[in-house]
Amino acid sequence: MTTALETVARIWPQIEQTLSVPHTEAEYNRLVALLDELIDDVGEDESHPLASLMETLGSLVDAYETHHVPEPEGHPIDVLKLLMAEHGLTQSDLSDIGSQGVVSEILSGKRQLNGRQIKALSKRFAVPAAVFLDTD
Repeated sequence: MTTALETVARIWPQIEQTLSVPHTEAEYNRLVALLDELIDDVGEDESHPLASLMETLGSLVDAYETHHVPEPEGHPIDVLKLLMAEHGLTQSDLSDIGSQGVVSEILSGKRQLNGRQIKALSKRFAVPAAVFLDTD
């Protein structure tokens, strides 16, 4: 066994819960909570000592979601309303896609989402941009 592997074997019991693939909802929720803490602490600082841990946990959470969390389906506006409700958001919370008036027009169907707005919503809710594309 190499020195690096011996070191990992020695400390693995202490970090196993943090770096293991989640197989249950409880394990997933624990990783999401830890990832949220890291995001608050690390932010966009790629030189932060825990930046790579944040990236690793993000990959583990993403892998679980890909296999266990269904992607929202339906009309893009209905999906947006559902995601807003799930996250406890109001129209004014979506200022990154436009003013409250613009958001109101989008939610009422008077205005369609543009590419920039779709990209922002996709990033905000961590869903593929395709869920906000109107294919009708």
